[in-house]
Formats: sequence, structure tokens, C-alpha cells
Amino acid sequence: MSGESAMPLRIGTRASALARAQAELVAAGLARASGRQVELVDVTTHGDTNRAPLSQIGGTGVFVSALRDELLDGKVDVAVHSLKDLPTAAPEGLTLAAVPERADSRDMLVASGAGTLAGLPSGARVGTGSPRRAAQLRAARPDLDVVDIRGNVDTRLGRVFGGPGVDPADLLDGVVLAKAGLDRLGRGDVGTEVLAPEVVLPAPGQGALAVECRADDVGTARLLAALDHEESRSAVTAERALLAELEAGCAAPVGALATVRGAGQLELQAAAFALDGTVSIRRTATGSSDGAAQLGRDLAAEMLAEGVAALMGEHV
Repeated sequence: MSGESAMPLRIGTRASALARAQAELVAAGLARASGRQVELVDVTTHGDTNRAPLSQIGGTGVFVSALRDELLDGKVDVAVHSLKDLPTAAPEGLTLAAVPERADSRDMLVASGAGTLAGLPSGARVGTGSPRRAAQLRAARPDLDVVDIRGNVDTRLGRVFGGPGVDPADLLDGVVLAKAGLDRLGRGDVGTEVLAPEVVLPAPGQGALAVECRADDVGTARLLAALDHEESRSAVTAERALLAELEAGCAAPVGALATVRGAGQLELQAAAFALDGTVSIRRTATGSSDGAAQLGRDLAAEMLAEGVAALMGEHV
């Protein structure tokens, strides 16, 4: 065995429970595919240390840039991200080597008393840190009090169920989180309603992971290719192409979901929202999986022609 192949592959990850769970999924797959030892390396990002709303601290990239810096500096060999957190611009010196099979892309309500969105009382307080979710919650239930929150999954769940350090005055009637994140943490059972895309359209790339390595690291890229899932990559390519064409980031009130419909065909749903939920532009298009990026760009152009930039205002 060569010295290089005997070295463990180092996977950079944020230190949160969810980020590590996601990195462990990639690590297990990579170990099986390569026969190499794999170790996780915790990296602290700007989004982990700054508790201000994401829209105030940069939104796109706040959970990504530090991991990419460690990768470019050779301190890790692989970086694992939630794909919805990735800026749409291709990073110099890095490559998206794998998009593993996507988990459930939908959002989930976690409400006290096993509540549903329709069943929440008027004036109920529902927490989310996402302008996209907030806008759609307000559209579906204008009578709700949508509260901006930050924190990891357990912190957010604590705002519903209480616990050490949670002021009773800060308790909420519910929070909305990505179903994939809850499932990966083994916490899917706390969800009280899976929100259909017709009610809350997911973020582009939600439920998918992004696995990056250095562009010149051909050996690692070859190993990671075994983890790539063609249908998942096509779907997120269409969603992210739309996001890029709209010049919107992960904090913008934009939802998109591409679904494989038959052999080699994609259906792309997309929507953009005013933050107060009163106005939206929602469109659907179909096209070839081979032309996923063009499908996203074409649908974005249609939405721009209908005034989506003005609708999203300062978030575009």
C-alpha cells in the first residue's frame, strides 16, 4: 500500500450535531467505496459564531467559506455541506465532486400538541430563520405571528418543548425545520406535519448534500464519484441554475423543487415571494435532465420577465 493510500481521508465539517451526522453519512459511503480510513475534522464557520439573522450577516456562504478555506489550504481533503447553503458561483480551485442521493426535500412543522399548520390557533407563534419559510407561512396563515429564530436543531426544538435555559416567555407554538435534518438526527418523530410543496416550497437544494474537494485532487475526486447520484445531481442543478439566474442567495424568499418525471425528464417548480406573504410568482416547467441547467435558467428568465426581482426587493 502506498503512503498516500494509507493516509486517512480528512473530511471537514461544521461541529453541529446535524453537520456531523451528514458528514458521517458521507464518511461511511466513502470508506465503503474506497477502502480508505476516514476521519472528521471540525471547522467553525462565521454562521456558527454570529447569531444575527442570516440576511444580516451575508446569508449565502456563511456556513461554507471557512470549510472551503480549510480545503484550499490542504488541511482537509473533502468538505461536506448542506447543498442549500452553497453559493451558486463556482469556487475557484474546488469542484463539486459528489451529490449523494437526496433525502426528503420537504419542510416539517413541529408544533406543541401535535398541531398542524391549519389547526394552529389564530395568533400562534411559529419560529423560523428562513425568509422563504416565513413568507409562505404568512401566505398560508396570515393570522400567525411568525418569529425569526436562529440556533441548531435542539435549540429550535427547545423553543417548542422547553428545557434547561429556555425562558417560558420565549416558548413558541411551533417551528418549521427541514425534514431531512430531523430524519438524519433520528428526530423525525417529533414532527407533527410534513408540509407539502404546494404549501411551503423547499429551498433549492434542500435535502441534498454537497461534497467538495480540490479541483486538482484527481484521486479524491475519483473516489467521491462513487457517491454521486445522477438524478439528485440533475435535480439540484436545475434548482441552483434558477437561483443563480435570479441572482438570489440562500436567504432569499425563493423556493424551487425539481422532480424526475419519467425517463430523463425533469419537472421544475419555482416560486418567489414578498416577505409579507401577500404576493408570489409561482411557475412550473418541464425539460430534459440532460438540460437541467438550461431548464432552470429558462424558468428564471420567465419569472424575471414577470417582475420577480421587484417582488423580492432587497433580497435579490
